[in-house]
Amino acid sequence: MIKIIQGDITTLAVDAIVNAANQVMLGGGGVDGAIHDAAGPELYEACLKVPEVRPGVRCPTGEARITPGFRLPAKYVIHTVGPVYRDGLHGEPEKLAACYRNSLALAAENGCKSIAFPCISTGIYGYPKEAAAQIAVREVENFLAQSRRDAEMVGRRDPTPPKGRARSPSAPQMEVLFCCFSARDAAVYKRLLP
Repeated sequence: MIKIIQGDITTLAVDAIVNAANQVMLGGGGVDGAIHDAAGPELYEACLKVPEVRPGVRCPTGEARITPGFRLPAKYVIHTVGPVYRDGLHGEPEKLAACYRNSLALAAENGCKSIAFPCISTGIYGYPKEAAAQIAVREVENFLAQSRRDAEMVGRRDPTPPKGRARSPSAPQMEVLFCCFSARDAAVYKRLLP
């Protein structure tokens, strides 16, 4: 299930919120700074403990890392680094798509049933909002469709459980929220979703 809301991502009581982080993961401007402020100093300390993959880089562009949410209503913060937009011809669409895929995979691995995304890369990184939203919606819809197919396959493999045991229900569908700070951003997503 996909929902679009306008509001402050730091106030959402979901299993995970996604942080549009930078590669060093120690806070910054925009949503990154707001999440670090709301989560408290423990988030900074947790991010410091994430191993660097090379000097000054804890999370390369397109990848994702997870930490506890600390003082946030969300249980987890999934940090992902979107691409800086140049002209769309330097791998930006693929890297942005990877942000969504890797964040969703990390949420699923950690048992999350709900996740909220901000508008990744559309602030200071300059990604055109409509193009970024198209990638976000496509990747989330693909993930949810694959999750449904996987749940159906599990059900087919075990159509009749052993006597005396109920069939285990398939995993509930993850709820994905696009949390837009402005009404204008929310309108972009609403145009893309039925």
